[in-house]
Amino acid sequence: MKKVILDVDTGIDDALAISYAVAQPNIEILGITTTYGMAPVEYTCRNTKYILKVLNKDVPVYEGATTPEKRIRVYNGRIHGNDGLGNTLGHVEKIEKSTLEAVEFIIDSTKKYNRDLTIITTGPLTNLARAVNRAPEIMHSIGKIVTMGGAVATPGNVSKFAEANILIDPESADFVFKSNLPITLVGLDVTRKTLLTQDNIEKWKQLGTPSARFFAKFTQYYLDAYGEMHPHLKGCALHDPLAVGVGLYPELVQTVPMRIEVDLSEEALGRTVEDLNIAEEEKPNVSVCLQVDSNAFMEDFFTKVNHMLSIDTSERV
Repeated sequence: MKKVILDVDTGIDDALAISYAVAQPNIEILGITTTYGMAPVEYTCRNTKYILKVLNKDVPVYEGATTPEKRIRVYNGRIHGNDGLGNTLGHVEKIEKSTLEAVEFIIDSTKKYNRDLTIITTGPLTNLARAVNRAPEIMHSIGKIVTMGGAVATPGNVSKFAEANILIDPESADFVFKSNLPITLVGLDVTRKTLLTQDNIEKWKQLGTPSARFFAKFTQYYLDAYGEMHPHLKGCALHDPLAVGVGLYPELVQTVPMRIEVDLSEEALGRTVEDLNIAEEEKPNVSVCLQVDSNAFMEDFFTKVNHMLSIDTSERV
């Protein structure tokens, strides 16, 4: 079975990614590391634990970075709500912290599993950057990194150029890309081609279980926000679930090897761009996803998640 770590900033689409991952029969999720991003880290950690509780899944959760390396994170709740889950859970209460922090867990797991380990990131790359910075030897032993982030051949979603996960901590993203890790970049180039629609939410409502009703409620917030910001789309993008899909089923996408860096200039901050001025001895550092079999992915996603949500876990909600 594949050994997997999810690094998340839960986040509505992170919650969907977690549900998709725990529905997979062929992987072992060693743990979920959390970071700030769509909400402060105490919220994303709480949200992650609550999603696992709702789904009756026992996976350890490790709290990670609270801030970007050099910048200030400002939250507005526009897309994911002030609590990160469509304002369904509200203000965070005090939660029990794990004895092991996220960066330590990533380092320890890499040393233990080496090439057998896949890390799937769906938030800012701060935790991964800190792990590589603290233990640089791990970058030569990780099996695979699948990162939801970037917009290489398409416009950004938080600026003309930038995708949210990259823009939140561009310095960490640039550091990670230049560390020669085995990265597959699942960016807006492909995630915008995978959509969750109102019909999908209605299906969850019809399932009638507490978990399905809860998923329908927080996802409706996400869909409504998309409707205001991107009325031309017929749904909301399954950004983070697609990263999980690519991590497990790489045949879903077609990739192109590129030498990617993050623009740190203020006029194009967070832009993920191919460096065409590389030296002859330098090699591509990222496999960029440019095509996706969206139908195959969405069929697998909804089949597995719908089945899981159809199981009554009311005693856990």
